[in-house]
Amino acid sequence: MRRRLPFSPWHLLLMPLALLFVLPLVQMVLTSFMSSAEINQFPPKLIPTSLHLEGYRALLTETPALRWFGNTVLVSTVAVLAHLVLCSMAGYGFARLKFAGRGLAFLVIVATVMIPIQLLMIPTYLMFARLGIVDTLASAFVPWLASAFGIFLMRQFFLALPAELEEAARIDGCGTWRTFRSIVLPLARPALATLAVFTLLSSWNDLLWPLIAISDDNRFTLQVGLANFQGMRRTEWSQLMAGNVLATAPLILAFLFAQRKFIATMTFSGLKG
Repeated sequence: MRRRLPFSPWHLLLMPLALLFVLPLVQMVLTSFMSSAEINQFPPKLIPTSLHLEGYRALLTETPALRWFGNTVLVSTVAVLAHLVLCSMAGYGFARLKFAGRGLAFLVIVATVMIPIQLLMIPTYLMFARLGIVDTLASAFVPWLASAFGIFLMRQFFLALPAELEEAARIDGCGTWRTFRSIVLPLARPALATLAVFTLLSSWNDLLWPLIAISDDNRFTLQVGLANFQGMRRTEWSQLMAGNVLATAPLILAFLFAQRKFIATMTFSGLKG
């Protein structure tokens, strides 16, 4: 059967599953170009009779959506850069450097993944209030400076790298920092790309914590701003769908750009550890 098919038999299963995930995205885009009357029509229409830009026009003129978008870009950029720097350094330290309590420290860090984020919100809010950064963008990106998952991912990748490469660098006179910067980091590009994608997705879509920490409309992230379109008695569906398209498009582009690195990391890091 495989010789007769121009593709793998697994595609017969994966293609219908892929359509199930793509259809809501396509419907969201189509709905963003519907008028309010078409959106509220019953039975609902799947394809607009004509393209309407009411939702996009209202989103850009009646709300500070571009400011929200800029705030989200700033928060996500700081989160991604901080993760790449801090998690790679911590992961390399746990993978290669020998120091007292290394195993216990790593176990404690990984164990924090099992703590529900809701339990940490009140202590975090009180700490940020004492620091004076509540209701600022700093309160949105400081919790994303590093994560236990990022440290774990980078450590697993570094453990899979041949130690002989670093030993050869040390023989040539490279210190620990130069070995890490010049030898290890260039080889860790797939893992760094994967970590960047995961961090971007999480920080970009974060809603609960910014909703608690930020109350100024001008400092809202995009997700918090879009949540205000949903009320108890009325929902601005056209603006909401247009905002969702605006919020989703950068994530799709980022994943398409880094998908090869993402797959390479998942394959390579599973070889060891």
